[in-house]
Amino acid sequence: MADTLAPVVRTTTRLPLLDVLRGTAILGTLMTNVWIFASPGSEWSVVQGGMKVPDPLAGPSAAAIAETVFRFLADGKFLALLTVLFGVGLAIQFDSAARRGQPWPGRYPKRAAFLFVEGTVHFVLVFAWDVLMGYAVTALLVAWLLARSERVRRVAMWTAGGLHLALIGLLTLDAMARPDGAPKAPDPAAVDLYAHGSWPAQVALRLEHFLILRIEPVFTFGLLVFLFLLGVRLHRAGAFTATAEGRRIRRRLAAWGLGVGLPLNAAATLGGGDFFLLGRYAAAPLLALGYIGLIGIALDRLWIPRAATRALGNVGRTALSCYVAQNLLCMLLCYGIGLGLAERLGGSGPWWVMGLWAGVSLVLAAGSWLWLRRFDRGPLEALQHAVLSPRRPPRRPPV
Repeated sequence: MADTLAPVVRTTTRLPLLDVLRGTAILGTLMTNVWIFASPGSEWSVVQGGMKVPDPLAGPSAAAIAETVFRFLADGKFLALLTVLFGVGLAIQFDSAARRGQPWPGRYPKRAAFLFVEGTVHFVLVFAWDVLMGYAVTALLVAWLLARSERVRRVAMWTAGGLHLALIGLLTLDAMARPDGAPKAPDPAAVDLYAHGSWPAQVALRLEHFLILRIEPVFTFGLLVFLFLLGVRLHRAGAFTATAEGRRIRRRLAAWGLGVGLPLNAAATLGGGDFFLLGRYAAAPLLALGYIGLIGIALDRLWIPRAATRALGNVGRTALSCYVAQNLLCMLLCYGIGLGLAERLGGSGPWWVMGLWAGVSLVLAAGSWLWLRRFDRGPLEALQHAVLSPRRPPRRPPV
């Protein structure tokens, strides 16, 4: 069935705002993940609930306030932003196929399969809380929906969002009904594994507990579908273009996303652990839309220095490579198989963790800049392109 969404804003040129947003989303997800790497028990501490989050109201201090604000600005927001942008990228690929008169989804299932394999390798070898596997599965469904009518997509989008909110609401009510227990201490075996264990032992842990470590993309599948389709709608409405309509949409995103999202996220944070799921998987995506609008306005009005814009854009152009690289760097810096900073600096306060984030971010910005001076794509992007590009038959020499 032909696509019937109107108005549709199509473009054949690269949109600078999208690269900046992707770069921001990549570095923003690290703002959350860096605490996992720096925590005793690392990846397994998330499952055990052993990650300690400060309460600035109970013990106000500069360190507690800084860590709380740092986490508040990041947790769930940049992951939602990255998910929306993945939907935008899918819509751009659909538009590109339509311009070339190519069938859809065509070769896209192979691209999704390749992304799933990349995510699986990343999960097994580097980081348990990978997002690529979930994105690959979601992309297959959304790619099929792109070839359906706007009505079908709209029903799918709001149904997925409604089911997700119902699930999060039920889980939040269940958490509120349970009696408060004593804070859980990190699992000593997991703490020892990441502080002194071998890399093969860490790989074995991920494989042994594959199902529980892959639970996030399963129970948030409705949210992923919703945000993918929302990204499609924003792209086709021209939200990322340098037009008057694009600027108007970005102003509305900033007003509603920040005006409603900030209070809701603040309320969820102040509500404590019972409202964690509600904050991360319901309120955070709303604030992510505010981030899109705010960053767009800042670029429109030249509030962001050119050097920062270029750095974020370079990270955005190599987003897949930078996503994997940042987790690999943190693994080598924090775990005992590398420098072991998590054990050496554990208990010394949050400043070193935030410094680690800043340092890795600078390395990614510099590395992407140097790479793109010689190559058009990031290393993993180039690998994906080489594997998925259609093979042309060799030319026969003239007779």
